[in-house]
Amino acid sequence: MTDTTSNQMWGGRFAAGPDAIMEAINASISFDKRMAAQDIAGSRAHAAMLAATGIVSDSDAAAMREGLLTVLSEIEAGEFTFSTALEDIHMNVEARLKDLIGAPAGRLHTGRSRNDQVATDFRLWVRDQLDAVDQALQALMRALVAQAEAGADWVMPGFTHLQTAQPVTWGHHMMAYVEMFGRDLSRVRDARARMNECPLGAAALAGTSFPIDREMTAKALGFDRPCANSLDAVSDRDFALEFLAAASICAMHLSRFAEELVIWSSAQFRFVALSDRFSTGSSIMPQKKNPDAAELIRAKVGRIFGANVALMMVMKGLPLAYSKDMQEDKEQVFDAADNLMLALAAMEGMVRDMAARTDHLEAAAGSGFSTATDLADWLVRVLDMPFREAHHVTGALVAKAEAKGCDLPDLSLTEMQEVHGEITASVYDVLGVHNSVASRVSYGGTAPTQVRVQVARWKERLG
Repeated sequence: MTDTTSNQMWGGRFAAGPDAIMEAINASISFDKRMAAQDIAGSRAHAAMLAATGIVSDSDAAAMREGLLTVLSEIEAGEFTFSTALEDIHMNVEARLKDLIGAPAGRLHTGRSRNDQVATDFRLWVRDQLDAVDQALQALMRALVAQAEAGADWVMPGFTHLQTAQPVTWGHHMMAYVEMFGRDLSRVRDARARMNECPLGAAALAGTSFPIDREMTAKALGFDRPCANSLDAVSDRDFALEFLAAASICAMHLSRFAEELVIWSSAQFRFVALSDRFSTGSSIMPQKKNPDAAELIRAKVGRIFGANVALMMVMKGLPLAYSKDMQEDKEQVFDAADNLMLALAAMEGMVRDMAARTDHLEAAAGSGFSTATDLADWLVRVLDMPFREAHHVTGALVAKAEAKGCDLPDLSLTEMQEVHGEITASVYDVLGVHNSVASRVSYGGTAPTQVRVQVARWKERLG
């Protein structure tokens, strides 16, 4: 007879055969133990409610609540032994509680199911992460605002297609990311407000016949209200998907800025100097200073966006209410949250430490005919020329400067008048990069005065 314990179908990893396979695929304790604090908070709120409604005695509820604090202290001290045989954090906690207080522990699960319990734990965990991201985003935005305030007057090239377009200010560029991360912050806060409903008391899927008080448990756990439909309460993972969606967009913004820091810190650009704290050297090239932190931030979006797609795929075909597929929701969210928080912290550190190389920024700002648009605008404003004609005249002047190997301000007035005879010496007032940025005073423009307006607005908002 063939020994099934050594069957090649199972391989050497599962020496105990199919039972070990089932235990391994079914257990979630290896990752859902991260929700221990949330699980115990939910259970303590549930125990208090069971006593308040007369479902269990005050003494039993008190024993449960005190015993749960003991379990939490053991977990936080690293003295708790997690068991795969007990499958998940809920059963591990309940088993230990029984060891501590005996029979009353068996009453804790009255009026609830692991379905609403895990939905509650996961919501609490995601809510905590949203709060943490909120704080990290604000810290990053304050760092960017500080850079913008310091460099409101520093000129640099603005790019489109990564080609020199028009001069802008360093402060204006920094404030562009403040706006982006500000929208991320609003998405985080919107998601938190929308998900702040309590599934506890929905039980397996249909509610319970016990006279529970769901308003009480919702309030105790900081939720705005209980979920209004028990089927939806246990099967909803929108809150996790919305967290991942917001995290994906935020990671994309981080990646865009990281890409610019990689380019700006290169020897070819030399726009910024990144601190040694967020750079590494080469194993064989002693001159190298690599922007590794920025590169790793740039890569994080792949993991975070991948988590978003993965959970979408898990959820897309599931009927109501709970399916075991939903056990696959947490690892994706945990990984995305860890990497987003790490990327935010690293970016904040880089922004606070980085030094703009203003001489290189200013030299680059004036190259590549960056004031051509200012020249065209001058032709329209002073000579009353239609913009399309002004565009053509400016193009001809750019071609003349290019042929001569100089920039627009280096053309003589005579050379300019060879292209259009009505051009006067006052044209040189708009050709300098400082004049150019100072003139962009429209709301949201790059003028230092406008940058300072936006800096003041955000400093007030961020406190």
